Amino acid sequence: MGKIIAIANQKGGVGKTTTSINLGACFGVLEYKTLLVDADPQANATSGLGVEPTQVENGTYEALLGERNIRNSIVTTSSPNLDLLPARIDLVGAEIELISKEEREFQLRKALEPIQDDYDFIIIDCSPSLGLITINSLVASDAVLIPVQCEYFALEGLGKLLNTIKIVQTSLNEALDIEGILLTMYDTRLRLANQVVDEVRTHFQDLVLKTIIHRNTRLGEAPSFGESIIMHDASSKGSINYLNLARELLQRNQMTQLSDAEKIIPVTP
Repeated sequence: MGKIIAIANQKGGVGKTTTSINLGACFGVLEYKTLLVDADPQANATSGLGVEPTQVENGTYEALLGERNIRNSIVTTSSPNLDLLPARIDLVGAEIELISKEEREFQLRKALEPIQDDYDFIIIDCSPSLGLITINSLVASDAVLIPVQCEYFALEGLGKLLNTIKIVQTSLNEALDIEGILLTMYDTRLRLANQVVDEVRTHFQDLVLKTIIHRNTRLGEAPSFGESIIMHDASSKGSINYLNLARELLQRNQMTQLSDAEKIIPVTP
């Protein structure tokens, strides 16, 4: 049964979608069949993998509301072993439509159950909010990965997210784990970035992943080509960072024994 990982932080601009796309692509390249679920009405994960959101007829919206067989909504991508459940702007209306449904927090879990055995990993790109769609994503997931940018106010709102996760664990999904906190947008030139890394590691210790995602021009331009970083430029720092992240998570989940050539190279600020 595939492991479902929600990538969530209600703070915008922290690298959720970048992480969702590129972690999924790296799992795929490492030969783990992966599904990326775009659960953000902005549909950036959809466009970032080369699918035009305005052309999406069936996707996350229909899956949440039980209007379509989810298998008919999944599309293949140009990245090996990576499929996509796409989104479009209509998804924003699902927040309102779900309110009147019974077991409204469990709709995404129900939608994903028939296909969970088809994949090694299912990654959910959450919207920058703590609304009903994000709650659905957390209830459907086995674990949550939290990107935190290496910038001022990095910890702003993180306590609220962790409190929401605790509420979900208590009342809706007691099996939900925190996969880890991922430091993103690290700039080696900035002293502040090192201070943020130290602060986050001091507060959260073992929850913080060893891998750090650096600021990288190629990483920023890949979505404009509708490609993951590993398809756009496999030798870039961004690609290496996300391959390291995928390997670290595989080790944490005891899903692989890495050869010496595949070992994670920790990025030390």
